Amino acid sequence: MLGPNDVAALISPETEWFSLPGPLTLDSGATLKEGALAYRTWGNLAPDGRNAVLVCHALTGSADADAWWPGLIGEGLALDPAEDFIVCSNVLGSCYGSSGPLAKRPGGEQAYSGDFPRLTIRDIVRAQRQLIDALGIRELRLVIGPSLGGMQTLEWAASYPDLVSAIAPIGVSGRHSAWCIATSEAQRQAIYADPNWQGGHYTPEQAPENGLAAARMMAMVSYRSWSNFETRFGRALQTDSDGGVFQVQSYLAHQGRRINERFDAVSYVRLTESMDTHDIARGRGEYPSVLADLTMPALVVSVPSDVLYPPREQQLLAAHLPNALLVELDSEHGHDGFLIATETLSEEIRHWRASLSTPSAATG
Repeated sequence: MLGPNDVAALISPETEWFSLPGPLTLDSGATLKEGALAYRTWGNLAPDGRNAVLVCHALTGSADADAWWPGLIGEGLALDPAEDFIVCSNVLGSCYGSSGPLAKRPGGEQAYSGDFPRLTIRDIVRAQRQLIDALGIRELRLVIGPSLGGMQTLEWAASYPDLVSAIAPIGVSGRHSAWCIATSEAQRQAIYADPNWQGGHYTPEQAPENGLAAARMMAMVSYRSWSNFETRFGRALQTDSDGGVFQVQSYLAHQGRRINERFDAVSYVRLTESMDTHDIARGRGEYPSVLADLTMPALVVSVPSDVLYPPREQQLLAAHLPNALLVELDSEHGHDGFLIATETLSEEIRHWRASLSTPSAATG
């Protein structure tokens, strides 16, 4: 399980830190007295501050967008540092440099651990807004992200429409469904059932590794699809001996080991709780009307094989966002298709962005 030294080793040397200028009042009523965001940038900010692109990461992602989303950032790709000033920050509550359960409490040496406050997606975006302001950004040419990143993308559009010129929510809905909440709750209960959980107060040496591994196994099943597992694994055994382990079992065990090497259990709990709060219409009005108010161009990307955020949710988004284009990403990999079919995704985004600058798109 991660400790402070392990976290430091996972953070890119290009990472920078932004300290929040003051206490952050959260939707829960709690106050985060001190906070910091780890972030990275690519390209240069234009003198007028209007060429920025914000990339928002998924559940266990980091500020290293070039690592977890290969094929989208680079010359001639969807996000080109020659033209775009690209920013990606690690969200509050995570464990890749931003303030979260592994961070030290203000004025002390002890980590927050299980006492780190609950967050909403809006809390996460409010903190990001302070970073964007500090960087001198006057316009976000595009806000883009998959899954948890897509939730942030939509929240950016609803909270700061005067700052956001276009959005690309990918593999996400406008509000977390009962299906997704149930999936997350089952994962959290697996963590809570680990004897080492202790309310989130544990040492790296006595961490709920079995619980977090089981949670990740559940998640991986929801991130992929029946056809993907059937094609990749079928009923093949890892060994030919009687009673051998199926290859798909070995794959899930591997994913469980990996998550313990790179993520924190309390962060996993807090961020899945944040995802459950996602409802673009909360406190704003009726769901269709709130979406109708988001008039900036929107590229809504759906993966037909996604069982976690099924296509009907992206279809609903596109039907109510007044300037939306719905694109299906052809992938049998399920929800994780946006991390795998990146060449196709990059082309779709690049073509859509090019269309926004044409006269027909500007007057349509």
